[in-house]
Amino acid sequence: MTGDHSRDRDQAGRPRQARPRDALGRPLPYGAAGVEPVPEEALPAVETVAFAQELVQEGRPFAAHEVLEARWKAGPVEERGLWQGLAQVCVGLTHAARGNRTGAARLLERGAARVEEYESGHGPAYGLDLAAVVACAREHAAAER
Repeated sequence: MTGDHSRDRDQAGRPRQARPRDALGRPLPYGAAGVEPVPEEALPAVETVAFAQELVQEGRPFAAHEVLEARWKAGPVEERGLWQGLAQVCVGLTHAARGNRTGAARLLERGAARVEEYESGHGPAYGLDLAAVVACAREHAAAER
């Protein structure tokens, strides 16, 4: 990390999230008390689902998005639609909580479409009811319009 905080990086030069954030992922000033950051490394699929659900229930959809994004980047290509779609739903929930209704509706619908497409291919759902996820995301999207 540089002294001026212009870019938080680890020793290998990869970006890291050293700046504190609030529960909706908004950056706070350095030194402020923020929420506990989530691991940047991908978790196994079942753990990813459980942790993301817990974070959403705690009112931290942005953190859930980060957990899901790590999985989509590290997971099998054939599961990418699942993880991307779930992450987009979480970003949509984040936008809704931040008051960005238009962005929320768009991302919730985009995420629902991705999850629905993935579900049609009958890939593993890791304990999720994907049809219910799609329906819930679309219901939230409609409420934001």
